[in-house]
Amino acid sequence: MTVGSLKNIFNLGVKELFSLRRDVVLLALVAWAFSLSIYTAATGMSHDLRNAAIAIVDEDRSQLSRRIQQAFLPPFFQEPQVISFAGIDPGMDFGDYTFVVVIPPNFEADVLAGRAPALQVNIDATAMMQAGIGDGYIQSIISQEIATFLRGSGQVRTAVELEARYAFNPNIESSWFTSIMQVINNVTMLSIVLTGAALIREREHGTIEHLLVMPLTPFEIMMAKVWANGLVILVAVALCLLLVVETLLQVPVAGSRSLFFLGLVFYLFFATALGIFLATLARSMPQFGLLFMLVALPMNLLSGGQTPIESQPEWLQTIMEAVPSKHFVSFAQAILFRDAGIEIVWPQFALVGGIGALFFAFAALRFRASIAEMQG
Repeated sequence: MTVGSLKNIFNLGVKELFSLRRDVVLLALVAWAFSLSIYTAATGMSHDLRNAAIAIVDEDRSQLSRRIQQAFLPPFFQEPQVISFAGIDPGMDFGDYTFVVVIPPNFEADVLAGRAPALQVNIDATAMMQAGIGDGYIQSIISQEIATFLRGSGQVRTAVELEARYAFNPNIESSWFTSIMQVINNVTMLSIVLTGAALIREREHGTIEHLLVMPLTPFEIMMAKVWANGLVILVAVALCLLLVVETLLQVPVAGSRSLFFLGLVFYLFFATALGIFLATLARSMPQFGLLFMLVALPMNLLSGGQTPIESQPEWLQTIMEAVPSKHFVSFAQAILFRDAGIEIVWPQFALVGGIGALFFAFAALRFRASIAEMQG
């Protein structure tokens, strides 16, 4: 690549930045995607149990039953309401309680005698997320209170006590995970949209014809769009991590930011090339939007950011090995959550760089063919 070619790529990239500056809608999209979108995703939908309505039917009225009742504390649960057995159905029918714990008569005596009495938990499963999480919380709280009560009475029967320790997120705060994953997903979305929209905007405004009569190659035009829009994404992600994730949401970033941005640069070559490739297939922005939904949204959903890769069918896991977004999510999580170094993530870096380079070359050929059709 000659000095003249590098100069052309730089000047065209600056032109792209000026064009983007005049596109108010795209600028608003970038600002929203790396600010309000991150904040609302982290705080708007919590995966934690918060202020769950719970009632207690205490038919034992013993010291143990009172301990269990007093163990349900905020912010996980509201203050437990003591109701009668007859009040269970009306209370749950009207949605007053998500959980109702029924403590049977002689519960404490049966526990002390080692008879393993049954304790009933009624759950309103229409509140699906709270129901699933709350069931585990309630079982853990009751088991812990019974074990503490038995130790106090000198009747410890368990030889082994399991103690769980949570790595990387000791309080299991969903916002720590959600905010970072929203940033990662938005990187893919914005990289594709910005580069694709840049090409379609020039085609619709007729400025692409002006470029074609200049002594420029299709590769120079494509590279200019890649570096200019990639730079916008890099700056937006850096500001988002600093101002929104770490400052506003108070989410600690464990690993090296420089290592993460190095991997992000590799990934942007693939994502921006994908945007240009889709733009060569589309004839207008509405068509580009439809292609984006068909390609980018499934890619985000299947890359491991929403559900673990291991939970997918084996044939789908094999396919996703060839998609750089899967490896991008993998090394981003490893660096930002677990403080992984280059000695751990270099295989993902190599796969993202290798597959991204191949697709970049393929997209360049498609872009060259598209330019040739316009010139013809």
